[in-house]
Amino acid sequence: MRVRFICQNSCAIAQLCHCAGMQSKIIIETLLALAQETRLAAYRLLVRAGPSGLSAGEIAAALSVNSSTMSRHLAQLERANLLHAWRVQRRVFYAIDWDGTSQLLRFLTEDCCKADPSIWCDRTSGAFSQQSVQE
Repeated sequence: MRVRFICQNSCAIAQLCHCAGMQSKIIIETLLALAQETRLAAYRLLVRAGPSGLSAGEIAAALSVNSSTMSRHLAQLERANLLHAWRVQRRVFYAIDWDGTSQLLRFLTEDCCKADPSIWCDRTSGAFSQQSVQE
């Protein structure tokens, strides 16, 4: 079953809805998908590959992982909305799902800068930097 960013009240999570418990459950499932060495390596490889992505076979070869094992890992990342897949003839290609990734990053940084105003968070890119605070 593919994890969809939708809560019980049918509000789409384009901007992460705040339905009790559901948001945390989805985020935990997404983080769990990344919390495994091979899946994390595949995700990072696909970040570098860009929007054209890579075939499942290329990913498996690059990471020295058995094709069927890699297929299961890629399916879990896809269910967590971190990857999207498409078929070209007999080959399956994967690339980063930037919407799902952005939702995860927004959730992780939504409270950015509240405790320490000297830290600036660019909400559009998710990048952090230190800046001096003028008093």
